Amino acid sequence: MSDKIPMTAAGYASLEAELKTLKSEERPNIIKAIQEARAHGDLSENAEYHAAKERQSFIEGRILEIEDKIARAQVIDVSKLSGKQVKFGATVTLIDEDTEKKAKYQIVGDIEADFAKGRISISSPLARALIGKSVGDSVDVTTPSGGRTYEIAKVEWK
Repeated sequence: MSDKIPMTAAGYASLEAELKTLKSEERPNIIKAIQEARAHGDLSENAEYHAAKERQSFIEGRILEIEDKIARAQVIDVSKLSGKQVKFGATVTLIDEDTEKKAKYQIVGDIEADFAKGRISISSPLARALIGKSVGDSVDVTTPSGGRTYEIAKVEWK
C-alpha cells in the first residue's frame, strides 16, 4: 500500500516520539519481563508470562504500524501555508448559527485527529464541509447529533 498519509509536522514528530519510546523503552522492558516470568518455571500456568507475551505482541504490532505510517507520511508544513480558503492544516474558527457558540478546529490527518484538543480529521464530515470555503461562508454539517449550520469566522495558519 503506497497511499500517502497527510499529516502536520507536529503529527509526524509525535509518531516519531512514540516509535522511539516503543523501541528504546517498551521493547527492552517487555523482553526483561518475559525473561523474569520464564524464571518462575512452568509457563503453561504463568499469567505474568502470558500477559508479557501479549504485551510484546501489541508493542511489535504498533511499531510496524507506526513505521508504515512514517514511511507513507506526506508532511505538510502548515506555517508555510496561507490564504483565505479552508484547506488541510487550517485552523478555523466557527460560530454555530443556532447557539452563537464559537469553536476552533485545526484540520489534520486522520492519525493525529483529537476532537478534545480541537484537531479534526480531514476525512470528518465537518472538515469535508469546510474545505474550499472562506470567511463569512455558512456550512451545513450533518453530525451524529443532527444537522448544524456554522459560519466561518476566521481561517488561520499556525
